[in-house]
Amino acid sequence: MSKWSGFYKLSLQERLSKISNEFDFSPDDQAFLVAHQDLIGDTQIENYVYSFGVPTGLLFDLLVDGKKYVVPMATEEPSVIAAANNGARLIRAGEGVQTELKQRLMRGQVILTNIADQAGLADYITEHSTQLIEIANAAKPSIVQRGGGAKEIILEQLDDQRAIVNVLVDPKAAMGANLVNTMTEAVAEHLRNAGYQVVMAILSNLTTEALIQAQVRIPVNVLATKDGLAGEVVAQRIAEASLIEQLSAYRATTANKGFLNGIEAAVLASGNDTRSVNAALHAYAARSGQYQGLVKWSVSADELVGVTELPLMLGVVGGSIGIVPAVQLNHRIMGSPTVERLTGIVAAVGLAQNLAALRALVTSGIQAGHMALQAKSLAVQVGATPDELQRMTERLNQQGKVDEASAKLLLEEIRGGK
Repeated sequence: MSKWSGFYKLSLQERLSKISNEFDFSPDDQAFLVAHQDLIGDTQIENYVYSFGVPTGLLFDLLVDGKKYVVPMATEEPSVIAAANNGARLIRAGEGVQTELKQRLMRGQVILTNIADQAGLADYITEHSTQLIEIANAAKPSIVQRGGGAKEIILEQLDDQRAIVNVLVDPKAAMGANLVNTMTEAVAEHLRNAGYQVVMAILSNLTTEALIQAQVRIPVNVLATKDGLAGEVVAQRIAEASLIEQLSAYRATTANKGFLNGIEAAVLASGNDTRSVNAALHAYAARSGQYQGLVKWSVSADELVGVTELPLMLGVVGGSIGIVPAVQLNHRIMGSPTVERLTGIVAAVGLAQNLAALRALVTSGIQAGHMALQAKSLAVQVGATPDELQRMTERLNQQGKVDEASAKLLLEEIRGGK
């Protein structure tokens, strides 16, 4: 038996004592853990020991569908929020991001195997689709009372012996994972009783029935750089870079990582599932058979036009949203958006992030901005005090050498000059 067996049954104090003894934690280590423990964290996960914080900053005045939003973003990467604010500034030079969310359904899947008669299965699903919807809805009647619930049954044949019965569900204001799983399992039980062999019943995170479309048009003149590069030239370079993202999976992967820098930070701050969003967006990026960039930029007359379409399933109730004070505060900062509005905001954050990254890449290069922001983190890393931090950061940026050895020498020099 593992020496960790039953760890989750211990009290927080008992867990702390056990790991402190096992890993030889100092009194300072133990004090750190105690300072970062809370009841909410202990209710969210198993084997809880402490809460690992992520810095949260603000994206200001993101113009979406005619309204400006302040968007909390949770991320550890120094340049993300600065870049997003730069992108938002450029977006405000036009009419902002325009979004459209036509429908919002999540897919549950009952996976069948060893099917002897695919035609017979198809006939059965057609004849019993209304009943299957009723069975799904009976498993969660409260969602039906709010106008949601199962809406459609779709049969998907995989090969001669395998098929998936898809249950499309409207989860209303929730992301809907637990809801859809419960409803899908109810349908699975009925199909088992009807003689079909069920492999599993589970939601799909590829939410192609919840596509949000977002577009932004930016006057090219605002893209001009301080060193004299014309906005028209920058716009054409961005469009060319965007085309490369459609042609090279290697370039597209890095571009989408940058795009998700913004999206994931906003999703995490809103209390939603970053892993679900990541999986869906990467899968959607490969839907043509080749992995491609999720944003397309082109030049039309005197405007740079950016468009994206994303399978984005978020929630404003349920999960961590209802129990984590920081998440509730973040929703208030955004104006307590509806789930449709939150989805539009998150898509717009991605556009702002992508725009800022591409503009930097095709002009000064990405490292200049990255290194300027890394200097502050490096100063803290080598031991600079709050009083020394600003001087350290300024000097590191001035000398252009942002590495640990240089930072240590500079800190010694600053302290020696006092």
